[in-house]
Amino acid sequence: MGLMFKGSFDDLATRLSPLDGEWDETQQDRKVFRLDGGIMNWFEPSGTISFQGKQKGKSLLESKVPELINKSEKSNGLQERIHQLVDAVSDGMFEREEIIAVSLLGALCGQNTFLFGPPGTAKSLISRRIACAFQRPTYFEYLMNRFSTPEEVFGPVSIKALKEDQYTRKTEAYLPKAEFAFLDEIWKSSPAILNTLLTLINERVFRNGEVVERAPLKALIAASNETPEANQGLEALYDRFIIRLLVGPISQGENFDRLLNSKPTDADIEISEDLVVKPDEWKEWRSQSQDVTLSPETLTIIHLIRSSLAEKSDELEVYVSDRRWQRAAMLMKASAFFNGRGETNHSDAVLLKHCLWTREDNRHAVIGLVENALREAGFDSGFNLAEMDKSKDDLDKEINHELFHTADVYETKLLNEKEYFFFKADFKVNYSAYKESKKLYVPRVKLKSKQKFHPLDARGNKQEDVWCKFDGQGTCSVSLNDEYHYRYASQTVECTPKILFRKGDKKQDINIRLVESLSNAVGDLKKELEEILRQVESKSRDYQKVLSSPFISEADIQLVLSGITEQIDSLKLRIKDCERLEELCR
Repeated sequence: MGLMFKGSFDDLATRLSPLDGEWDETQQDRKVFRLDGGIMNWFEPSGTISFQGKQKGKSLLESKVPELINKSEKSNGLQERIHQLVDAVSDGMFEREEIIAVSLLGALCGQNTFLFGPPGTAKSLISRRIACAFQRPTYFEYLMNRFSTPEEVFGPVSIKALKEDQYTRKTEAYLPKAEFAFLDEIWKSSPAILNTLLTLINERVFRNGEVVERAPLKALIAASNETPEANQGLEALYDRFIIRLLVGPISQGENFDRLLNSKPTDADIEISEDLVVKPDEWKEWRSQSQDVTLSPETLTIIHLIRSSLAEKSDELEVYVSDRRWQRAAMLMKASAFFNGRGETNHSDAVLLKHCLWTREDNRHAVIGLVENALREAGFDSGFNLAEMDKSKDDLDKEINHELFHTADVYETKLLNEKEYFFFKADFKVNYSAYKESKKLYVPRVKLKSKQKFHPLDARGNKQEDVWCKFDGQGTCSVSLNDEYHYRYASQTVECTPKILFRKGDKKQDINIRLVESLSNAVGDLKKELEEILRQVESKSRDYQKVLSSPFISEADIQLVLSGITEQIDSLKLRIKDCERLEELCR
């Protein structure tokens, strides 16, 4: 039997998106996918798939399409399994679903988690539930205090070994032999314990006397109601906890009432055999997740966040080490893998809000920076929008400068090679119906001045008996000296320069080739923007389905979608502005 696909067209398009080919939906009886001269025909009613076209492209499609379809089927099964596993582990844990999901993701990819919050918020219960998701794990738990000794965490010193002049700990049932561990009130512990933890949780090794033992630790969860104080030498250890989650009291009244009416929540729960994570699966998944690539969008988000953190470094006092960025990238890749993708997307980048804050007083600000970056990033189009915006602004300026008057153009006369306004000021004679006119030449340069000055006559001589003064709005008051008050009924008249072309009026006799050149440049820019819009709108179709993840909330998905909507609206505005410029060139 040939290749078949019985799903929807949108689902098929999503599965084949890594091939970056082109779809043709114009055929009535089938959907056509083209890539490098190869053609794939999908007949939707029957689900049949056939291949044709140039041999190179056809062979590529024949090898890649079945692989992507089958891989997607397997990936969808894994995504559904993780969804069910999160639901099973979260059962009865009110308002803890996202915390459990992210902590579980950390355990699945070997990352450590720090739970920050007041006592009585189920931090230890969360850790025990996470361990239940794995098949028969060795688990260690301890409540730290300032009197804790290394023996209580790493195991007692072997008396038998001491007699043989060897300093060795009996580590069975202690942290060095645990696959999962929970250390409560970790910062209250002694320096001797914390320094040993530094190597154990990062390198997964424990120096037991003269022997270096491999620690089977998959994930360590620590908890405290405070973050480590500055200058206490705890920065390196704190940096090993890539995931940092706030665990607060239940906030919704309905959930609080459900808590009061429910039985005490069990820490040890039975997870069905088909959901529980087996040791070989954990190892295989962790390896496969490293093959996931960071998408251009994810890298854009990371760079936006790094830039914002650098700008506000003095205010926030947040330092993100290269190690933390690398481990955060591993977390995002794992998120993509468990959601059935070979490349990260915006939903995986949401997890950065759990990785970058350091103290309670900068947590909200850092999360805000991450959310702003998610909104600003949009889809990567491969085009430099900043360059295109600059080109559009330059064209706008050139069009307005070359084709339109940038200021009012006045009727003037040349006198001594300088521009002058010519006014004929009519003064009414006393006790008469007659008017006497004075012909004045007023300097063009005085238009914006508010100082009094004498005009010139036709020969360029200053008329001492007349004063002129502009009001700053284009009107000139012409007045006579006081000795003329006996002759004229009015000693002041107003004159206004004649405007030939107002600012914004189109110029006459414009070079046709220049107009065509500017119009073509705008048209080319518009086509590029339309291509970007086409790509972004194509990617955005059904993107909400791809964003679905057990590790983030619905509110985070809507945040990402709002940023993409803003990007689409922004592109449409740019195209509309190009249409405005095209209209100016007509």
